[in-house]
Amino acid sequence: MFFHWSYLLLIPGMILVFWAQQRVQNTYRKYSEIPSRGGMTGAQVAKMILDRMGIYNVTVEPVAGELTDHYDPSAKAVRLSEVVYNSTSLAAAAVAAHECGHVLQDVKGYKPMNMRAALVPAVNLGANFGPILIMAGLFIGALGKVFIPLGIALFAAVIIFHIVTLPVEFDASNRALRLIDELGILQGEENQGARKVLNAAAFTYVATALYAVLQLVQYILIAMGQRD
Repeated sequence: MFFHWSYLLLIPGMILVFWAQQRVQNTYRKYSEIPSRGGMTGAQVAKMILDRMGIYNVTVEPVAGELTDHYDPSAKAVRLSEVVYNSTSLAAAAVAAHECGHVLQDVKGYKPMNMRAALVPAVNLGANFGPILIMAGLFIGALGKVFIPLGIALFAAVIIFHIVTLPVEFDASNRALRLIDELGILQGEENQGARKVLNAAAFTYVATALYAVLQLVQYILIAMGQRD
């Protein structure tokens, strides 16, 4: 089995990603047990925000799973996990508002969001075939000089995607926090709970991006080693 010392670079990244995932799960569970004073479910929060913003062509639908909440711009649908859809918790309000933040980005033509959507095909290609080409290049002799740089170039699309994702997610959270405050969905210290939920979620994107960068650095070091 092939081993290169650069694999050690991935260890801090894996630890950071694991910690970020645990943090978001623990924060989400904590605030999912605290009901909002307004008593609105996640579905009601989403529908209220969309109505107040004059957006009537986007549906709000339940979806199976935990933390599976997302906005599907092609279907014009905010999909909330069943727990968030039916819950009146602070976490549910924060998550529902965050997904509506993505709707507002779509409506206003937020450029980073459009760029991220355009990168999806390249990302799928890079994530699936970039590492394969790099590993194959290590064992195919002369062809490695072609396969490894090509694999690195493909994987670079993954890095760009993660970098573009950061402003998209942070902006959606900022919009969400502003809306739940302005519309009175949450009040007083409840907003701090919502902020903690969204900040924890946002950090998972930062951790994932850093891990992807470490992967790219590792691949480059492997390529450099092949030239020696």
